[in-house]
Amino acid sequence: MTIFHSSDNDITMRKTNHHTRIELSRFVPPTGVCEYQAMIHITSPELDFEQQLAALLDACHHLRENELHGARAVFERYFLSDAANQTQYLLDALTACPACSRSIVEQPPLDGSKIALWVYLQTEAVPQSFPGNQTGFVRNGYTHLWTGYRYQSGDTSEEQTRQLLNRYLQQLQETGGTLADNCVRTWFFVQNVDVNYAGVVKARNDVFRTQRLTPDTHFIASTGIGGRHADPTVSVLMDAYSVLGISPEQIRYLYARTHLNPTYEYGVSFERGTCIDYGDRRHTFISGTASIDHRGQIVHPGDIRQQTFRMWENVEALLREADMDFSDMGAFIVYLRDIADYQVVRKLFQERFPHHPTVIVLAPVCRPGWLIEMECMGVRFTPHPEFRNY
Repeated sequence: MTIFHSSDNDITMRKTNHHTRIELSRFVPPTGVCEYQAMIHITSPELDFEQQLAALLDACHHLRENELHGARAVFERYFLSDAANQTQYLLDALTACPACSRSIVEQPPLDGSKIALWVYLQTEAVPQSFPGNQTGFVRNGYTHLWTGYRYQSGDTSEEQTRQLLNRYLQQLQETGGTLADNCVRTWFFVQNVDVNYAGVVKARNDVFRTQRLTPDTHFIASTGIGGRHADPTVSVLMDAYSVLGISPEQIRYLYARTHLNPTYEYGVSFERGTCIDYGDRRHTFISGTASIDHRGQIVHPGDIRQQTFRMWENVEALLREADMDFSDMGAFIVYLRDIADYQVVRKLFQERFPHHPTVIVLAPVCRPGWLIEMECMGVRFTPHPEFRNY
């Protein structure tokens, strides 16, 4: 495995082997937990799915065991090109892998491969099982709960979303948490998002009102995007991250009102971004962000280049509120509505972010006029002695 790119501060690098490329970001503080985010890509798209899967899992194993000694996967998301024909192969293969929370979604990688992987790893992470297929890591009085690949039966996206949220908040309560106080991040992957997203919005609004999540309090950072399960009757998939043991003083919500408007002004309920302060670092979670202005209007309709630039500008404005910038972000997930825009967007990201782990997938944004959306999460060494370390 050969290093072919490394940043000046050695925080990010890219490695390649025969059939895969690993893009890796590192956060290695003076003391405490080290954090890593990796994107693993297939570089031989002519391989069949089982061969691509084997190469990807081998690369992930090599990364854990040979490159990041002592790091454990905290959360993984597998992006598939054809969930109906690939999911069972993946689930069977994962039975031999170390336990962690996993997300599986049909969002085809636009580099022509059948599978890609985003993996978040940490040192000093000893996984424990919690109710509702959640994997938790208990450390310094905090319990970090990750969950993925959640779905419920129901005739409509509204019914499925309502059941998903009600079941999740019940399981949080069983562990001593609440949706309002402890849930930091959610993802909703919606089949036929142009039709079904309205049901997701209505159910989320209704459930949030019962949980003290209102325009007068706060919401939860989130992405609502096109994506599907192997079962065509499943309209909505959900992933989530919650932290038990945090206090309200540790949490700050990001608005960037010069660039973006509050989401409730156009009828939805999520935060643009959230940052959490620990004794030894700051975590920031940027929700799915598109080319939108402070009035909630689409900026640069039909122009993929200009929408990309405005999207970056919006994310930068959110990060400034957190006293962070793009260099603090561990990885980018980029969603495109139109496969024909891939080459343009790939070039733009490579020119501006040549070292950042990035995956670009086919996943329509929740409003048809938005051609592109991105999300990211990151960390900065920012001491806060009034709080316990991460």
